[in-house]
Amino acid sequence: MSTMPQPDTSLIVACTVSRDVQNFDLLIEDMELALGESWGDLGFAEALAFFGQPEAQALEFIALAIDETDEENLPLMGEIITQAKAGGIKVILIAEDVTPASLHALLRQGADEFVPYPLPENELGEAIERVRLQEQALPAAAAPSLQSSNQKEGAVIVVHGLAGGTGATTLGVNLAWELATAEKENGPSVCMLDLDLQYGAVATFLDLPRREVVYDMLSDTEGMDDEIFGQSLLTFQDKMQVLTAPMEMLPLDIITAEDVNRVLDMARRHFDYVIIDMPSTLVSWSEAILTAAHVYFATVELDMRCAQNTLRFKRALQAEELPVEKLRYVMNRAPKFTDLSGKARVKRMAESLGISIDVQMPDGGKPITQGADHGLPLAQSAPKNPLRREIAKLAASIHELNTKDVKAA
Repeated sequence: MSTMPQPDTSLIVACTVSRDVQNFDLLIEDMELALGESWGDLGFAEALAFFGQPEAQALEFIALAIDETDEENLPLMGEIITQAKAGGIKVILIAEDVTPASLHALLRQGADEFVPYPLPENELGEAIERVRLQEQALPAAAAPSLQSSNQKEGAVIVVHGLAGGTGATTLGVNLAWELATAEKENGPSVCMLDLDLQYGAVATFLDLPRREVVYDMLSDTEGMDDEIFGQSLLTFQDKMQVLTAPMEMLPLDIITAEDVNRVLDMARRHFDYVIIDMPSTLVSWSEAILTAAHVYFATVELDMRCAQNTLRFKRALQAEELPVEKLRYVMNRAPKFTDLSGKARVKRMAESLGISIDVQMPDGGKPITQGADHGLPLAQSAPKNPLRREIAKLAASIHELNTKDVKAA
């Protein structure tokens, strides 16, 4: 520890971590103002040693204070952040005259908040409040504990938008929620996988954070076990588990068919239903998803772009002799029951493409976008919306059919 007076470690809830905290006199003042005597001071090497001590479990956060001189030891700074996060300790980064590239690297490493130095008035106190609020909200998004003894054969349900804005993610998220709440007690276990690695929006639709651990898991599926997979998931309202898209926009070919199959096998072993939100692009591992799928929902709308994309999509699958019979076409924003001309157009479109449009979803209007922006499923944000009712009916039919198949097996 430094030469600064240290309070009883049983009272310490935070620590400054720096090369020399005397270089950050304003930080000392603001820490005393916010925490009184309930904080301590550590050097860089001391911090790494302290994280392994039992006393570290009481820490709520560390304030990592660095300046331009410390950029030479950027890997050490990253290791401090990594070790703190591994111990469940929040990290507030205090930086003076540090390059944007270094800041970006440390924030990607896992720092929760950034405050420039000299400290703006009240900024440290507000940052402390934010990390404490994050800590309070953490249980709602905690990683589930998966039991290796679980041996299920979960049904794989895929949603794939054949054009932008056809409601694939809306269908997938709400279908997953309706399945997860299909029974009042002992309902089915549901896992949703967002495999749109570039524009995946499941995290936004459910107000969940994107985390670096998702990329770590996907980049090494050979070493994945129950614990690693469980740590990659987030729990949504204690009802369903979610694998969000990674934090950064990644190339779609960063994972292979083998990677996808390992993730699917793991998910199916632990959950009754695995819902997958696909990128609109066909990729090298699309075949693996289609082969594993029990039902593959392809969402379209009543327009020329969807008609053309559907025809090209169908031809591409047939050229590779893939099981196109698994496809179930979903008409988004379908004409109302009284719109006879619209109904006739849907019929003509299906006949001209040589497909069957099995599901027709009504236009839910603005409440659909509003619910997504608020991070809530339609069952909570707009329970009486006509789109929500149709998705609930679809989920009920899927669950009933799957239950019968399980009993028969």
